[in-house]
Amino acid sequence: MDIARFTNSIKMKAHDLGFDLVGVSPVESFPESQFYKEWLNKGFSGEMKYLQRNPEKREDIQNVLPGAKSVISCAINYNTDYSYSTECADKNKGWISRYAWGDDYHDILQIKLQILIDYMNSEFPEEIHTKLYVDTGPVLERAYGKYAGIGWVGKNTCLINQESGSWIFLGEILTDVELEYDNPVPDRCGTCTKCIDACPTDAIVEPYILDSRLCISYLTIELKDEIPAGLREGVHNNIYGCDICQDVCPWNRRAPVADKAEFQPRENLLNPDLSSLAGLTQEEFRNIFKGSPIKRTKRRGLLRNIMVAIGNSGNKDFIAHAKICLQDEEPLVRAHAAWALSKLDSDESKDILYNHRKVETDEMVNEEIDSILGSN
Repeated sequence: MDIARFTNSIKMKAHDLGFDLVGVSPVESFPESQFYKEWLNKGFSGEMKYLQRNPEKREDIQNVLPGAKSVISCAINYNTDYSYSTECADKNKGWISRYAWGDDYHDILQIKLQILIDYMNSEFPEEIHTKLYVDTGPVLERAYGKYAGIGWVGKNTCLINQESGSWIFLGEILTDVELEYDNPVPDRCGTCTKCIDACPTDAIVEPYILDSRLCISYLTIELKDEIPAGLREGVHNNIYGCDICQDVCPWNRRAPVADKAEFQPRENLLNPDLSSLAGLTQEEFRNIFKGSPIKRTKRRGLLRNIMVAIGNSGNKDFIAHAKICLQDEEPLVRAHAAWALSKLDSDESKDILYNHRKVETDEMVNEEIDSILGSN
């Protein structure tokens, strides 16, 4: 078969399926695999244990798909036509990361990639073997995206395309077919440090190196326990993820707008009033976030984040919400509700927390309350 023609047909089919960017890279052991191991050894992955599993597979895709020769990287733009978080300063409202406004991108991309695989099987005269991933397996996807010419890895560690910016969802197909390969694009970050300077928690410890343990996205999504007290004020009003380092990136100033319905904001998820989400029941959480990436943090995680945002709001009208959450069934929510109360009104909260301490049975919540009362 004419490999160039087959490669081109794959790209055309991918574009027909709605992918905005498509590139192909060879299967190699890139320098990024060594950097990844060093990053893990420094503890920068925090509690994301899944990143530490099967390092040999991330280092060599042959351990994922024996005989693999090519990686097809496909990207979709999700930059909807709405304001950035840096343009929304109302502390009474929470910010949900742009990628989570609509339907879960994992499901959307997996369906499209499977259709593309079916097409490849129908067009290639011999049996081929493939695997697909959408941020779900042991593949250094940004590295392969880079070598497929999709973009360069910026100082904020996001993959940036010169035309589309960094608002892109990325998925890969591994295959044992040798294809025509694209060339990596040069790093175009230059001397810019806007992303580093803008991060409220200083998570980008140096250019191209992110300490996940400090990252707001990690703190509000991946971290399942308490958000460290010293980082809570830096979380600001972010209740699910964070867009700041992308919002300030000059390459996103000209990012094209996507009109795909599945990425448009669901009702009340664009910069929502904190009060509208503070009393979510388990059933309401399931109904509102069905098919949404936000379901990943579970109700207790989202309410934890909302209590932090309420504590950072300075709005004493939210005291009532914090008092209700102090009675929540989840200790994680109660602990952060106690912190929110202490930030909103230290005098009133002291009595509330002192009385609650007498009936609270959870050690984590009591430690939080003791810390607050001891500092007053």
